[in-house]
This record gives sequence, structure tokens and C-alpha cells, in this order.
Amino acid sequence: MIILNADNKSGENARALSNDASNKKSIWKKLHRWPGLIISFILLYYGITGIFMNHRELFSGIDLKRRILPEEYSYKNWNNASLKGNLIVNNDSILIWGTIGVWSTDSAFTEFVPLNAGFPKGTDNRRIADLHRTAGGYLYSATLFGLYAWDGETSRWVKIAGKKNDRRFTAIESRGDTLYALSRSLLYTGISHGANTILTAMELEAPKGYTYRTGLFETIWQFHSGEIFGLPGKLFVDLLGLITIFLSVTGIIYFFFPDIIKRRMKKNRDAARLVSISRWSLKWHNKAGEWFFAFLILLYFSGIFLRPPLLIAIAEAKVKPIRFSHLDQPNPWYDKLRDLVYDNERGLFMLSTLDGMYSLKDFTSKPEACMIQPPVSVMGINIFEPFGEDSYLVGSFSGIFLWHPDNPHIYDYARGRLWQGEPAGRPVGEFKVSGMITDLHGRKYMADYDLGLIALHHDGTACRAYRSDCCDGRLSALAQEIQKSRQESA
Repeated sequence: MIILNADNKSGENARALSNDASNKKSIWKKLHRWPGLIISFILLYYGITGIFMNHRELFSGIDLKRRILPEEYSYKNWNNASLKGNLIVNNDSILIWGTIGVWSTDSAFTEFVPLNAGFPKGTDNRRIADLHRTAGGYLYSATLFGLYAWDGETSRWVKIAGKKNDRRFTAIESRGDTLYALSRSLLYTGISHGANTILTAMELEAPKGYTYRTGLFETIWQFHSGEIFGLPGKLFVDLLGLITIFLSVTGIIYFFFPDIIKRRMKKNRDAARLVSISRWSLKWHNKAGEWFFAFLILLYFSGIFLRPPLLIAIAEAKVKPIRFSHLDQPNPWYDKLRDLVYDNERGLFMLSTLDGMYSLKDFTSKPEACMIQPPVSVMGINIFEPFGEDSYLVGSFSGIFLWHPDNPHIYDYARGRLWQGEPAGRPVGEFKVSGMITDLHGRKYMADYDLGLIALHHDGTACRAYRSDCCDGRLSALAQEIQKSRQESA
């Protein structure tokens, strides 16, 4: 009898443990099922768009109408980096440029004529990082996929530089008849001769005190895209993108199909095919998840550091490049060069890089880091131009600032007050500055990525509060503001 009681208790314990395990399994299944449904649609979106972004040049000729996209993709008041800068040719001819390409307009900004002939088809191929006119009258544009010169005889842009692995140009400068074009890794120099210009590429010298380091943000960015390991790495990340799409689709199928099958069976309708699809989806959903779990976790985890708030934690961190990876390069400036300006007052070239601002007398000397650094977002510099004597306007997603390389006081140009903060600048500040234009009277208009054009009023040494009501979503409003300033100065 005692033995029987022991057996009964043992059986009861086993059943209790079995029920607990079954309950826990049911709870985990529900936790995976319901949040998984929501996450599936998000991952489906990221999986598809991620593959397109990983091969940007391949898909650069394909455009989508903005009217079919969400409202935030629409151009309003020249936002979304549509307008990056302008170039005044004469009193009645101004060139504007940005993600919209290059356009010619009059001094009142009322009529617009496109100057995009010669660029390959597609918006990405018309993304202009810089537009420059030399003293000899030659016009050049730095784009996402090459350097172009304007051919006046054919009225078309002609590509003059852009190697297979070095196509992204960021800045153009000239001195006399010598042209300087900056890519993200190299400097190109040559005698300016329009469409017939021949350029030679060169690596810049390592700066004084150079250490073999690269940004943690850049490392994670290239790791997330797979580019850090070249084409094989990008193709493997493409595979992970396809696996993400597969897991999302099979998960959605398994979520909805069981209920559909039950309803069909209650109505005595054939459900064999749906049952087969549901079982196949569950089987391969589980297998694919098990096989690629670790790789997918690394991919998703690295992605969350590429935008705020986690971006803030890694924005300024430096690490050693991973050995034998795409970032392990002998060129000390690989993928670090961002802008170039010649300072006539000081007789120096000012160089903007991911590692900060540098100056150099010529391109055979070592760049020297500026003692005072302006705030620049890790997302890159968008404005870098001389302002007054030995000063510069520096704009990025951190804001727009008046900076002197030897003066510890940095001014918040939009707000008209001393800058209080870290020299590196926040990744995203109060104003996400994507460009700036200047009219014939010297009045400046800041282009905020979200808000669009904002008039900046200043007296040369300090800035008063900006006016946000100068533009109402059309460039015609800017024309009205310019016409008003003409009347006031008349």
C-alpha cells in the first residue's frame, strides 16, 4: 500500500510538471505569436528596403512618385534636403542645387529651368553635394556617383572622374586654373578645362599625431550593410534580408491560416492545400530561425545603433579597424573626407573630415588639426563656407554655427547666442541643417531638413532671432521676402 501511494504521488508530480511545462510553452508561444505578428510587418518593410539600400547604385535609375509615398516624403518649403546651396552667376542668374539636381533661376527666384541633362536617369544620380564655378567660368558638380563638368557646347553634364570604388564626391574648390575635387577618400587635381579636364588622384598625408583608428559608428554602419567585408559581405547581408522576409511571411501565414482552416472545415470545404501550406510554413519558419538566429540578432542589434537614441552613445567613439576588413586600409583618410575650402585670408586649405577640421598649406604637407573644433553631427557636414574674416559658417544636423579656428567662442548662428555644449555636437540638434542659400543682398536662408527654408537675419557679428514665417511651403514666398528686402533697401 505504501508503494502504491508512492507511485500515485510520483505520477501526480509528473503530471504537474508536465502541466507546468505545457503552460510555460503556451505562454511563450503567445508571447512569440502576438508581438511577432506586429514585428513581422516591420521586419518585412526593413528587409525589402534594406536590400534596395544595400545596392543603391544598382537601383538608382528607379524613381517613385512622391505622391504615392507617406506625407513626410513630400517636398514642402524645400525641405528633405531638396535645396543644399546656390551659386550666383550674375545679377539675374542663380543656380540652385541639392537632391533635386541643378536648376537655373532668376534673381527673384520666380522662374526655374532644369540643368540636369547628362546625368543618368534617377533621382539618386542627381544628388548634388557641391557645385563650383572657377575663375575661368567652368562649371563642375560633385555627385553621389561621380564628378561632372558642364559642356557649354552641348548643354550637358559630362562625367570626368569617378572610379569604381571611389565615386562619391563631396567638394570642389579651385585656385587659379587648378581644380581640386574631393571624394570621400582621395583628392583629385588637374588643370581646369571644363569637359576636357584631366584629373589625377592622390592620397593626402596622414595628419600629425595620427593613430590607426576609425569611428565606431562607421564600423557598425558597414558591418550592418556587410560592406565591411566587401561584396561577399553585402551579399551575405542580402541573404539575411531575404531570410527576414521569409520569416515574416511564413510567420504571418502561420498566424492566420489555422483560423481560416477551421472555418473552412466547419463549412465542410476542402482545406488540404491550406493545411499543407501552414505546416510547410511552420516547419521552415522554425528551421530558418534556428539556422540563422545568431546572424539575425547581430544584424538587428547593429541596426538599432544607427539612429538616435543609441546613436548618441557611439557617435564619438573610435576603434581599431577590423583586420582584413573593408575598413582596414593603408589610406589614413579612407572614407573620411567631407569638404574643402580655400581660405584666401590665411592662404590655407581648410579640410573637413570625420575626424574634425584640419588646415594645410598645400597637399604635400601634413594636415594640422584645428585647436578649436566646431560642432558637427556624426551624420556629416552640410555647410562649410567662409564668413567674414577668418571665420566660417558650419552647418549639419547639429545646427548652424559661426566658427573661428582660433577663437574658443562659437556662436549658434540661428539663435544668435554663444554655443554651450560639446565640440563634437549632438547627432541631431534643434535644427537639422541640410543646406543654405544666399540672395543678391547677402541675406541667408537656412534649409532645415524638416522645416525647409528659414530666413536668418543678422548684423554681421551676432544673429537675431530667426523668422519662421518667411516661407509658407513655396519658393514664391521666398521671392516675396526678397522683393520686400529690395523695397526696404531702395
